[in-house]
Amino acid sequence: MARVRRIVTSRSGGVSKPPYESFNLGGRVGDDPAAVAANRRRLARAAGLPPERIVWMEQVHGGGVAAVDGPRAHPVPGVDALVTATPDLGLGVLVADCVPVLLADSSARVVAAVHAGRVGAAAGVVPAAVAAMGRLDASPVGIDALLGPAVCGECYEVPAAMRDEVEAALPGSAATTRAGTPGLDLRAGIARQLAALGIPRVVADPRCTAENPELFSHRRDGTTGRQAGLVWIES
Repeated sequence: MARVRRIVTSRSGGVSKPPYESFNLGGRVGDDPAAVAANRRRLARAAGLPPERIVWMEQVHGGGVAAVDGPRAHPVPGVDALVTATPDLGLGVLVADCVPVLLADSSARVVAAVHAGRVGAAAGVVPAAVAAMGRLDASPVGIDALLGPAVCGECYEVPAAMRDEVEAALPGSAATTRAGTPGLDLRAGIARQLAALGIPRVVADPRCTAENPELFSHRRDGTTGRQAGLVWIES
């Protein structure tokens, strides 16, 4: 059985200047590219991986998935999930309120990183990633999932029609905010979806990005950085 490693970063420990301070890993948010590159090198060093062996994706808020088997010079275009069976190849997902979903079947030696925002989660990006893992011989009963920090249902206010639309596509995601208005809890909906797919072990990081100042939150701050979820198989 392979050893699977997962990392979820915070906003501390990097070199980016405000409003991206300090460990911003997002390359398309307006930060100095040199600072982002330095932060990504720090992440790679902490993971014990060469920087070129962390693969990123474009993240277009859709349901697309790509299987990768080696380094990529640029983010994989047009997808919100990456899957690999290649050891020592990190798969990265960038978030600042959306749900980072890190999946692993340690027996099959297959991992996936998923960017699950409102649109992508409703479009089925998580089941699509699980299906892609299956094509690499992973099994739902062998998969365990980590749902990283994201905006919670008490903070994620949406119009009632939007809540109902997402709930229809992602049952269990409808919520009520602290103000008593319609809301969404994507982690709850994704956890229920994973259980329905036969995945027995789902752990959710309870932290809310909008409430926790140690995490980036676009909903709270507007212009801001991105933290990362990273998953890989050790050789």
